[in-house]
Amino acid sequence: MTVLSEAVLADPVALTRALCDIRSVSGEEAEICDAVEGALARLGHLKVERVGNTLVARTELGRGKRVMLAGHLDTVPVNGNFPTRLDDDDRLWGLGTSDMKSGTALALWIAATVPKPKFDLSFAFYDCEEIEAERNGLNRLSKSRPELLAADFAILLEPTYGMVEAGCQGTMRARITVRGKRAHSARSWTGKNAIHDAARVLHRLNAYGAREVEVDGCVYREGLNAVSIGGGVAGNVIPDECRVEVNYRFAPDRDEAAAEAHLREVFIGWDVEITDSAPSCRPGLDRPEAAEFVAAAGGEFRAKLGWTDVARFATLGIPAVNFGPGDPNLAHKQDEHVEIDIIRDCADALRAYVKGRS
Repeated sequence: MTVLSEAVLADPVALTRALCDIRSVSGEEAEICDAVEGALARLGHLKVERVGNTLVARTELGRGKRVMLAGHLDTVPVNGNFPTRLDDDDRLWGLGTSDMKSGTALALWIAATVPKPKFDLSFAFYDCEEIEAERNGLNRLSKSRPELLAADFAILLEPTYGMVEAGCQGTMRARITVRGKRAHSARSWTGKNAIHDAARVLHRLNAYGAREVEVDGCVYREGLNAVSIGGGVAGNVIPDECRVEVNYRFAPDRDEAAAEAHLREVFIGWDVEITDSAPSCRPGLDRPEAAEFVAAAGGEFRAKLGWTDVARFATLGIPAVNFGPGDPNLAHKQDEHVEIDIIRDCADALRAYVKGRS
């Protein structure tokens, strides 16, 4: 079993590299979860619970507030980028360096080096973030053991290149079905071509004006787009059905019910089937804990234009932000890497935020 030594736990850069050098493709997190569990168990000041390959550790200091630090343990499949290598420009290259083991390492480093934080801390290290939602460890906990995730504020250490990205957009996919009437293509006038009629759906999408919404000082730009289209029966048949798949990214002033209502209003007159949905998350920057963290991280913030697991916390009524050293534009790429200086800068910001008086 891999053992994370005290020296490794004391250095966020060494810890990042150690975690990245444990193979943990989604569904294969047992080894890395064992290593993190062993490190947490040795610390003594944390209560640790394991559910499958997901770990939650908590301080129990009786503070008036609790903050959660969370990071996933898994990566996408290996693509010639394992194990890590360090170049002469102080960049660490390899699978998971950006998404998101550099961030997850910071959570573990804080757990190991700040035994008496100014508020109680919880830490979630979870599996299967990179695959289907039903296997996501944080999602499973939010449904089966929500008490383990209880907090006043949460920081998800997803890659943001050292900038606080607040909340997240919600995302919804829908299938818009256009109905027609089948006929022989030699006598097309006896039918009604559903593919041709789908042009009206595409015209509506092309004319759609996306909202820009300010929530807690963050500007979110919505989007509604066709992402696939399909239909047809045979080369000599007028099709009686055409399906347009759309993706709606909605601002956190809307919940999933409001987002669905909006889609049905936009596509009134057609069959609308919601095929997938994930909630948005408000920034929560009006909370004192969040304001403190933004100040500790340099005072700047922006909206998260995308979906992340901060939305899991939103379903539990917990405001959350994204913050981590990795570059989100490098996630899942073969040339994934992270700058050592950014790891250290983010580590300093987190430590300044959570550190209490000795």
